Order: sequence, then C-alpha cells, then structure tokens
Amino acid sequence: MDHAFGKLPDHLLIEIFVRLPISHWAHVSCVRKQWAALFRGECLWQTAIVRRWPFAARAKRWPGPIPQGLSRRRYEALYVCEHFFTFDGEINELVGHAYLFLKEQLELSTLPPSGILHGTIIDQFIACGNSRDKAYELASQIWLAVIDNLEENKHTFLLLKHLAQEGDVFLPYPYFRPSKVQWRVFEKLFTDFRDCFNHVDYYDTLTCAKQRFQLIPSAWLGY
Repeated sequence: MDHAFGKLPDHLLIEIFVRLPISHWAHVSCVRKQWAALFRGECLWQTAIVRRWPFAARAKRWPGPIPQGLSRRRYEALYVCEHFFTFDGEINELVGHAYLFLKEQLELSTLPPSGILHGTIIDQFIACGNSRDKAYELASQIWLAVIDNLEENKHTFLLLKHLAQEGDVFLPYPYFRPSKVQWRVFEKLFTDFRDCFNHVDYYDTLTCAKQRFQLIPSAWLGY
C-alpha cells in the first residue's frame, strides 16, 4: 500500500488528502517529504477551499490594512469564521482574517496598544463597505471570540491584566473600546485567573474595574 501511494501523482494525492478529517492533516504531512511539500504549497489549500466553500473560490481581494493572504491563510480564516461566528448561515471570510490578525497581535511579546488593534479592525471593515455601526459590531464580536479562545496560561493572564489596566484614550465612535469587551476581560481575570494574582495586582485591577463600571459582581470581590 505504501509503495502504491508513493507512485500516485500529486493531483490525486491532493484529492485524497482534502477528503480526510482536518485533524489528520498534521500527521499526514509528516509521513513523506513529498506530502509535506504538498501541504506547504498552494494547490492543496486551493483545492480544500473549493471543496469545502465553493463560493470562496470567487472571492476578490479587498482593500485595507489586513491582507487576504495565500490559500492556507484563507482556509484558516474561513474555518475560524465557520466555527466561531454565525451570520444567518453565511460565512464572512474577512471576519476570520480579522480574528487571526487580532489573535496573532495579542500573542506578540510586545503588545501594540489595544486601541490601535481595534482601530485597524474598524478601518478594515469600513474599507470593505461596512457602515460604522456594522464595523463596531463585528469588531466587538471578534474581540470577544479571541478573548474566549485564549489558552489558560501565564501569557494570557499577563495579557488580560495589561488590557484591564491599560489607560483609556478618548477616541470617537466607533474607535473606542467596546464596554462589553472590557467587561469580558475583567470577568476572565476574576474568575479563570483569580489564583494568578498577587495582593497588589488584584487590588490594582479591581480599582480599574470599579473606575470603568458603576457596579461589579460580588463574585469579583475578595482576594
């Protein structure tokens, strides 16, 4: 069987691979150098996109600061949108790209100001023809989805603490940070990461929460 697979041309291998569950792709790409090269190339990912999202094959490139990228990046964005966002059954590829952009920026060792990240996402949606209200709504959903899917580790704790204690800068609508996003940051800190605080950090973060919100849940209180 292994000998037979070794003789198959690339286009047939690609048709086989894109029919396998995604969870198997990483393992398959490690079996042979030829197969690894297929997963690094464009053809496999283009075929996978056409097979799973036929409408996406006709997508045009868009203006704005967040690029569409190559086929693998497009596949990842489409997959993210399909699994994390619902828009009346439609898949908005740009939302997936904005999600990946924000997640990658938040994972950097030197974090850009959140206002710049939020503004970049807003500008991208407006550049693609969305209203300011729609851009604000989509950016808020992306922030919430990224925060909810961060791994529970030290880096995430430090990131959330930084976002919670980050100073507010006055910006016009729709560029100011959504209050529901700020609420989710504090909520995760005081529930999922409570044990990571030292005494000083806890009360500093609690003070920031009280400054932003008139009422806070009793569950957040008590170090």
